[in-house]
Amino acid sequence: MKRLFGKFVYFIFGWKLVTSADMQKVKKSVMLAAPHTSNWDFLFAIAGFWIMGLDVRYFIKDTYTKSLFGFLFKWTGAMGVDRSARNNLVEHSIQTLNQHEQMVILVPAEGTRKYVDKWKKGFYHIALGANVPVSLGYLDYKEKIGGVLDVFDLSGNEERDFNFIQEKYRPIHPKHPENYNPQIH
Repeated sequence: MKRLFGKFVYFIFGWKLVTSADMQKVKKSVMLAAPHTSNWDFLFAIAGFWIMGLDVRYFIKDTYTKSLFGFLFKWTGAMGVDRSARNNLVEHSIQTLNQHEQMVILVPAEGTRKYVDKWKKGFYHIALGANVPVSLGYLDYKEKIGGVLDVFDLSGNEERDFNFIQEKYRPIHPKHPENYNPQIH
């Protein structure tokens, strides 16, 4: 059912799914979502995950999961977070990944749809802590393609890993370029 819905969304909007990554490695990974500049990212990303058959979880403000339509967000993989409380999302994510054979934790690299000076690093600490690879999810609005650019094991050398990620995302076109900073560190 979900896969059909995903294919329907991509067909209606004229999008294509292009994935060159090793999907077996992607199935248990921390996936970066970049660039993240629009609410439309949600629809195209979820549709792409469903086409690929991925079990994806992502964090969202708990006001969404507690709302009238909260069940829909949870159905798509949302995990509500109280942003006014101090949460250890990195440790929680590591534990969640360790409890599943296959699961993708989706992390928007910028942490917001607005322009930021540098990307958040939580994804890096989650992947290292859970000993899982990082997969590079993307949506290219100019080409109308989405998918996974690559999946790789972190080296532990943050600068080298971030430079690799930065180069992979360089050719990707966001919905709102003014809200995207391709410099990740």
